[in-house]
Amino acid sequence: MEKTKKSTAIYWVLFLASIAAFFGVYTIGGGYCSMVLPFNVTLFAMAMDLM
Repeated sequence: MEKTKKSTAIYWVLFLASIAAFFGVYTIGGGYCSMVLPFNVTLFAMAMDLM
């Protein structure tokens, strides 16, 4: 059975948006930027097709 390759473009876009959000929160809130890290890691794993 062949496995079709799914598109990960939306996850790359969301990952880059979460990186922008990370730096945005860092400039405003400093220490609160760690609250964005779960989104960064999860979206990166989905973009790399690890999940």
